[in-house]
Amino acid sequence: MYGWKSATSADAFDHRRGGLKDFKILLRLMHYTTPYRGLVALGLITMVIYTATMVATPIIILLAVEAIVPPDQSMSRLTWLVVLFFVNAGVQYLTHYIHQVAMARVSQNLLLDVRDDMFNHLQSLSMSYYDKSQMGRIMSRLQNDVFQIQEFLTQFSMTIGDLLTIGAIVVTMYFIDWQLALITLSVVPPLLVIMLIWQNLSWPRFMRVRTALAIVNGNLQENVSGMRVIQSMNREEKNYKHFRSLNRDHREAQLSSQRFAASLMPTVEILSGTAMALIVIFGGLMTLNGGLAVGVVVAFALYVQRFFEPIRNLTMQYTQMQRAMTSASHIFELIDEKPQIVDKPNAVRMPQIQGKVEFDNVHFSYTPDVEVLKGIDLTMNPGETIAVVGATGAGKTTLSSLILRLYDVTGGSIRVDGYDVREVNRTSLVTQIGTVVQEPFLFSGSIKDNIRFNHPRVTDKQIERAAKTVGAHEFILKMENGYDSPVEERGMNLSAGQRQLIALARALVFDPRIIILDEATASVDSQTETMIQEALGEVLEGRTALVIAHRLSTVRNADRVIVMHEGEIVEEGNHVQLLKTGGVYSKLYRMNFGDNGVSETAP
Repeated sequence: MYGWKSATSADAFDHRRGGLKDFKILLRLMHYTTPYRGLVALGLITMVIYTATMVATPIIILLAVEAIVPPDQSMSRLTWLVVLFFVNAGVQYLTHYIHQVAMARVSQNLLLDVRDDMFNHLQSLSMSYYDKSQMGRIMSRLQNDVFQIQEFLTQFSMTIGDLLTIGAIVVTMYFIDWQLALITLSVVPPLLVIMLIWQNLSWPRFMRVRTALAIVNGNLQENVSGMRVIQSMNREEKNYKHFRSLNRDHREAQLSSQRFAASLMPTVEILSGTAMALIVIFGGLMTLNGGLAVGVVVAFALYVQRFFEPIRNLTMQYTQMQRAMTSASHIFELIDEKPQIVDKPNAVRMPQIQGKVEFDNVHFSYTPDVEVLKGIDLTMNPGETIAVVGATGAGKTTLSSLILRLYDVTGGSIRVDGYDVREVNRTSLVTQIGTVVQEPFLFSGSIKDNIRFNHPRVTDKQIERAAKTVGAHEFILKMENGYDSPVEERGMNLSAGQRQLIALARALVFDPRIIILDEATASVDSQTETMIQEALGEVLEGRTALVIAHRLSTVRNADRVIVMHEGEIVEEGNHVQLLKTGGVYSKLYRMNFGDNGVSETAP
């Protein structure tokens, strides 16, 4: 809970500058617009027309001034200019509307695709990634970083339009009077230098903001998830102080970036006022000397105003872009994360499983320094129930994880029906294995949906039959809508036993030949355990089963009991045989049931 102060390598405070890195990130982001080329083209064309109408407005005013000063003998010219002005305004309005709608559709579709890619990629990442990643930071990528991209894309089309406007104004000003244009635009080089310096100094500040926000979200998620433990252990005050400290770090990072962003706007305003003063002074002198028409000075004044207006916009948009590029870099770091468990190019589809599982000298380590499994040799024959017992950390759950290929062995091999699990298509393997874990996870939806889960071809009759088999049918019918009754988030409207029975039905409904029960009764009361034990008799009938248990009452009827200690198999036999040996199993059993249990001679 106190590890949030230090960021992971992907989130660490980064002093890298923008520049080429930003440009590459932007190009990659824009690659998502490829499917929407038509809308992009429409947006760009209307934006060019809109920019042209913006630039044309001061020219129309210039011509109108010349028609008035000195007075034009023909008022028809002024009339036509007035008509042209309103036509130009109408075209300006229409093209701006079309441009905004088209680019809004592009940006929203882009965000949709980015979110889809992130979600899909998260599902492809190996469990080892989630073992080392805090869920709060992952959620920060999906929510806050995507939101920053959304804010940026909303303004991105305006940014392009502003850049076009600036370019068109510069060309037009030089075309009208190059001398006055040179004088007026002499403020641009200092502005470019300031922007370049500002960019280099702003990048680390925006990186710090994103990192601090990810840390806050991660700590918040951790505390909300562990609220029962926090309140039970009376740690509210300590956790609040820690969260407040992280929250203040984020506030200071945000204020620092805001102060720095705010420092750029006054600079732009000063340069804008300087440019306007140059027009008034030099343009006025040139007019008095007869070298310049009054309309030109008016047009230049309008152009300077329009020139610095997009620069002001770009200043604000640039700070948003810096945040967005930081967020985009985080998003692409996640998308670029390579899953460790991938199918080989020539992976074969697993045929119908018969149920033989073999561990051949299996070694495994979650981290390079600590070996969890040390040379496991075990054969599970079709239809055989194997119970695995041992102290916490002995490596029991790791066995099931390796069968499901949530991780790959670091030594040896695991075969199902003679097929090395690394050589087959993983989906074709795991869809034939039923699994029930200690804390069954139910999803929002109906009870029927949770039992059917990933097997859409399962019928309602099969769902009902599976529920009857595990003993869940009666309590489901007592609910208001039966099998259509809603399941709240994580199944919190159901008891622990009810959730476990639904999980058992889910594991059974597609008739798997292999079933894994990982501490399936560890978190339920004795009455519910008895009910589940009765259900297990039918669930395991004719299936290869790996039953991992702390409560030894759940393993009495197993064909074989495997006793593990520190990653090794230290005993093997049935319940009665192991009691007679007086070894590790006998000691564990005595701890569970007392001395009377050791004298048992039959299950």
